[in-house]
Amino acid sequence: MPDSVSCSKIMKKSVFTLVFILCSCLAFGRGDINYEHKAIKKTLVKNCQLTNVQLEEITLSNIETEGLQGKFFTITSDNAGSDITHMYIGRVNSCRAGGCSRPGASFGDSEYFDYMILFNKNSEVALVKVFNYQATHGHEVTAKGWLKQFIGYNSDEAELEVGRNIDSISGATISVNGITADVSKKTQLLESYLSKS
Repeated sequence: MPDSVSCSKIMKKSVFTLVFILCSCLAFGRGDINYEHKAIKKTLVKNCQLTNVQLEEITLSNIETEGLQGKFFTITSDNAGSDITHMYIGRVNSCRAGGCSRPGASFGDSEYFDYMILFNKNSEVALVKVFNYQATHGHEVTAKGWLKQFIGYNSDEAELEVGRNIDSISGATISVNGITADVSKKTQLLESYLSKS
């Protein structure tokens, strides 16, 4: 009889431990960005008509990568005449309703989405695509029509600003501001890197 009681206690502890680990992963374990997400390759092949695509990660200095939630790549393909030369794949943090503004808000109150920026040989934005939207609000930023606003942007132009040169979306304020600021910063960062190399 003592063996069945101890087995029962062990089972209860194991189940509790498993539930705790799963909850922790959901709250805190957002996972890394999937740089090989099938939507990335599909976009390069379908939207850009690139074949035999090769991505080479760009190595930035520690100062440039501080706070960076993503990577830059040089794109090569069999299409020698392709205008697409660079790509950024990154993550934008968003917030649950009221999560980030609450005093003492924790990491678990943050949500995110992963996206890509394709740049042409003039370091202008050629395409922006959201491929992994993990936030509960603001999914309207994934619409192709809204994302087209970024096409042609380069850092010589005025900085991107919601309400001025980027349309706002009611109910998606945090996501709109997040991706707008990120596209602007990453475009400037790429142009800075290319001007030094």
